[in-house]
Amino acid sequence: MNIETINNIIQPQKEALLSHSLYEKVKTMADLNSFLETHVYAVWDFMSLLKALQAQLTCTTTPWFATKNPETRYLINEIVLAEETDLTIDGRRQSHYEMYVEAMEACGANTSGMGSFLSEINSLQNIFVAIKQSDLHPNIKAFLDFTFRIIEQGKTHEIAAAFTFGREDVIPSMFTVILKNFQANFPKTDLNKLIYYFERHIELDADEHGPMAMKMITELCGTDATKWKDVEEVSILALEKRIGLWDAIEEKITANLELV
Repeated sequence: MNIETINNIIQPQKEALLSHSLYEKVKTMADLNSFLETHVYAVWDFMSLLKALQAQLTCTTTPWFATKNPETRYLINEIVLAEETDLTIDGRRQSHYEMYVEAMEACGANTSGMGSFLSEINSLQNIFVAIKQSDLHPNIKAFLDFTFRIIEQGKTHEIAAAFTFGREDVIPSMFTVILKNFQANFPKTDLNKLIYYFERHIELDADEHGPMAMKMITELCGTDATKWKDVEEVSILALEKRIGLWDAIEEKITANLELV
């Protein structure tokens, strides 16, 4: 098994995600804010996948020891550099999560839900309890729980699978669809920060991070058939959880329309 085989196997889930009916439902600023207020959870938990990989593939403790594979060490550090300290539209350094929150605020979206959730995690010191006790939609809970279960299990190739096939590989195509929607439905609205965030991700993930993440998977799995099978299973689940997240956002938008 190899990267090409995995891509062929997960193609039905990718197509379902890219043809999801959610995209055509985001027509008003209220719809857009509903999208942002839910999607932000995926933007945030991505950073935990990223840092879990960095912790496993590099040495982040003292005393320092060189990790086994310099290639995967390099790949993850390069990805972390941009994801955690990229340049904003006005030349400041921020993580992509912080950029997204600023873009939400510029659009008038409510960031208090995400902020309260982070405060609850900090207070409880247990991500799984925080997820369970939250009033988030069941699909958002399932999405977050999946991410942190993969991290907790600690198998590097599985974390890399969720990171690569559940996020980096599909994001350029997915965000391109979202951007086309913005251009069609919000031509006169100032969405500069939000558009910059999506365009930056499309550029980085398509040209740099996506190929790097694929190489990382290949390095981690090698010729181990069991690891490749794990990657296949995790990748399918990761995409299914994303589809579930899109279902939750669509449900929220539809419910808001029914209240009008």
